[in-house]
Amino acid sequence: MKKKLLISAILSFILSGSVYAMPPAANYLYQQACSAEYKEDYSTALAKLTEALAIAPDDVMIYTKLAGVYSEMGEYEKALDAYAKVAKLKPADGYIYVSVGSIYENQGKYKEALESYNKVMEMCPEYIYNYLNIANVNYQLRDYKSAIENYNKFLAVYSQHKDARENLAASYVSAGEYANAVTEYDNLYAKNPSAFKDYANYGFALYETKKYDKAIEFLEKAVDIDSENVAAHIDLAQCYKELGKNDLALGQYDVVFRQEPELHAVRFDYGNLLAEMGKDDAAIANYKIYISKYPEDYRGYQNIGIVYKRLGKLDETIQNYQKALSLQKDNRDIELVEDLAECYHIKKDYSKAIKYYDEVLAAKPTDYNARFNRALVLHATGNYNDAITVYNALLQEKDNLNVHNNLAAAYVAEGDKYLKSKNYSLATEMFGKAIELDTQDSYAYFGMAKAYRACNVNDKATEFYEKAIAMAPDKTQYSTEFAEFISSTTPVSVGNTEGGLQDITLSMDSYKAGEEADDVQYKDLISKGDENYNSKNYDVAIKNYQDALKIKPSDEVTLLKIGNMYKLKDDNRGAISFYKKSIVVNPNYTDGWFNLGLVYANEKNNNKAKECFHRVITLNPNYGYAYYALAMAYEKDGNKPEALNNYKIFLTHNSDEATFKSVQEKIKELEQ
Repeated sequence: MKKKLLISAILSFILSGSVYAMPPAANYLYQQACSAEYKEDYSTALAKLTEALAIAPDDVMIYTKLAGVYSEMGEYEKALDAYAKVAKLKPADGYIYVSVGSIYENQGKYKEALESYNKVMEMCPEYIYNYLNIANVNYQLRDYKSAIENYNKFLAVYSQHKDARENLAASYVSAGEYANAVTEYDNLYAKNPSAFKDYANYGFALYETKKYDKAIEFLEKAVDIDSENVAAHIDLAQCYKELGKNDLALGQYDVVFRQEPELHAVRFDYGNLLAEMGKDDAAIANYKIYISKYPEDYRGYQNIGIVYKRLGKLDETIQNYQKALSLQKDNRDIELVEDLAECYHIKKDYSKAIKYYDEVLAAKPTDYNARFNRALVLHATGNYNDAITVYNALLQEKDNLNVHNNLAAAYVAEGDKYLKSKNYSLATEMFGKAIELDTQDSYAYFGMAKAYRACNVNDKATEFYEKAIAMAPDKTQYSTEFAEFISSTTPVSVGNTEGGLQDITLSMDSYKAGEEADDVQYKDLISKGDENYNSKNYDVAIKNYQDALKIKPSDEVTLLKIGNMYKLKDDNRGAISFYKKSIVVNPNYTDGWFNLGLVYANEKNNNKAKECFHRVITLNPNYGYAYYALAMAYEKDGNKPEALNNYKIFLTHNSDEATFKSVQEKIKELEQ
C-alpha cells in the first residue's frame, strides 16, 4: 500500500477559488515565512507567521500556512489547532479537511482521518481525488470492500494512476478477491515490467487462483529481491508442493525455519508436505510442535492421526482422532468419524465401531461404504441375518464384487450355525443361496453335503462332497469324511477275491515321472502359445493356452493371456470371461483386475471399470497405471475432483517424462 502524499494547503485554497486581501506588512512577513519554509528553516517561518498574525489576526491564509509548517515539523496537534482556526474563520471551505485528514492519517488515527475526508466529500463532492484519500484510509481500517469501491470510483476518472492501481490490486488480495487482483497485476506488469515491484502479492494471488507455474515465476522474483520475505518463501513452497515438486518445496521451508525458527504457524503445512513425501517421523514431529502451540486447532490432531494410521499405530490414531472430534464439538467431521469407526473395526473393537458407524449413518443414511462396513461388523460379531439384509440392499443399488462375496460368506456362516443346531432345512437353504452366488468357499458345498447326509439324501450328499473335494483337494477333512461316508453306505464284499478287482499300487517314482511329463508338456504348450501370440496367430495361440490349462487349470497368468487374445480380437465378451476366470482362481491377481477394468471401460461401463481399478489399488497401492485409468474413468463421468486427485497420485508413481508432461497438461485443463 502506497503512502498518500500530503496535500498542500495552498492547493486547497486555489481549488476553493478563495481570494485574500492581506495587509502589505503582513504579506511581506508571510512571503518571508514561505521562503524560510522552502529552506526548511521552520523556526524562522514560525516567527514570521507569528509576527504576521499580530498584524492580521484573522487572516485565513496565514493560519493555513502556520498549520502547514507545524505539519512539516511533525507538530500535528498544533497543526490541527491552526486548521481548527481556519475552519472557524472559513467554515465553507471543505478542502481544509483534506489536510486535516492527512495529518490524522500520518498519526495513524484512521477513523478520524476518514471522518475528515467524509467532510470533504460532503462539502466538495467534485473533488475526485478525495476518493483516493478515502480508499487509502479504508484499506488501513481493513475495510477492503469500501477501499475497492472508492479506488474504482477514483480510477473511473484517473484510470492511469499507477499508485491507485497498485493499491486496488493489494485491496483485492486482502479482500480475498484473487481473480480480480490477478487481473490488475497482469495489467500493471504488462504496462511496465521494469517498474513492477509487488511480486510477492502477485505471486500469492496467482497461487490462490491455482496458476501455480506463473505464481512460481513471480514468487521466485520476490525472494530474489528480498530473501527475507518469509511469506513469499511460504507461498513458493506451497506452489512447488501443488505441482509435485516436493523437494523444492522442502527447500523453501528450510529457508523459512532458518529465518524464523519460531514460526510455528507454518508447521502444519510443513507437516503435510513431509507426510506426503513419506517422511512420517518428521511429519509427526512437526505436527506435535504445531499442536503444542495451537492446541485448539483440530486439524493438527486429525492429520497426525492420519500418519499414525498409515504406520499401523491404531491406538495413537484413535487418540488423536477423538481429540480432533472433541474440538469440533457440534460440527463434527463425519468423514473423520467414519475413519475412527474403521480404526476400531480394524482393532476388532466392534461395539465402538458400530457406535461410530451409527453416527455416520445418522448424518449420511445412504452412505454406501459406511453401510457396507457396518454390515461387516455385524458379520464379524455373528449377526449374520442382519448383515445379509444389508448386503442384499447394497447389491440392489449396484453390483459390487466385495459385497457379493461377503453376502455369500454370510450365507455360509449362517448355514453353518443352522447345521450345528441341526436345523438342516435352513442350513441347506443358506448354503444353497451361497452356491447360487457362485461362492468360492468350498465349505458351502461341504456343509451342504453334511446337511444332506444327516437327512439321508445320499446321492445329493455324494454330489456335494465331490464338489467340495474338487474345489479344495488339499483339505483332508473333506476327503476323510467322504471316505467314511462311502464306507458307511456301500456294502463291502468279503471272502474269495480271485477273479475280482486287483489292487493297483502306483509307486512314488512313477507318480513323479508322470508329474514331470505333465510339466514338460505344459511348458511346451505355453511356449507354442507365446510364439503364435507374437506371430499374431491368435486363434492358434488360444488353443495352445487352453490345452495348457487342461494340465494346470488354475494358472491365472495363462487365463489372462487368453483374455488378452480375445481383447486383441475385439471380442470383449470373451476377454471379460477369461479375465474373470483369472481373478476367480486368484482373487488377488492385480493384472487380472486391471485388464478386466480396461475392457469394462472400453464398453463404457464406467462403474464396473472403477470398481476394478479400485480393487487393483486396494491390493497394490503402488500400481501406478490403475490411478491413471481410474482418473480417466472419473473424467468420463464428469467427476473432476476425483479425476484430478487420481491424475496427481499417478504422477507420484510415474517415471516417464513424456507421460508426466501429458498428465500435467491434463491436470491444468481440468483445473481451469
